[in-house]
Amino acid sequence: MLMPSIFGRTFMDDLFEDFDRGVKTFKPVDVMKTDIKENDDSYEIGIDLPGYTKDDVHAELKDGYLVISAEKENTTDESEDNYIRRERYFGSCSRSYYVGDAMKEEDIKAKFENGVLTLNVPKKTANEVEEKKYIQIAG
Repeated sequence: MLMPSIFGRTFMDDLFEDFDRGVKTFKPVDVMKTDIKENDDSYEIGIDLPGYTKDDVHAELKDGYLVISAEKENTTDESEDNYIRRERYFGSCSRSYYVGDAMKEEDIKAKFENGVLTLNVPKKTANEVEEKKYIQIAG
């Protein structure tokens, strides 16, 4: 029998989630939803990080990848609380985007406002783009 669903979830999802002792698994699409907009000379990356503060979010340029990570810790003692259900997320998440080996930290501008991290990444100019090198295949 097909069950009606709202936003891809049925009431059975919530029922069986309770049997997992309230442990909710997050899919990659649940956190760090990203929009990438192409401008004339740059890319604008907007990453949703609701519930995080600026101090929880870190951006790093490593081996040509822009790595964005966020970590939120549970600061309350759960043994003293009388929660029936907890749905607030505590943990860490990260995503990485290839921006090229020629990119430098000072080239990327970032701001965090209202739970959204916005990064402005400049495009490479024609002389900065590496020439493609092909490997000949015998056979």
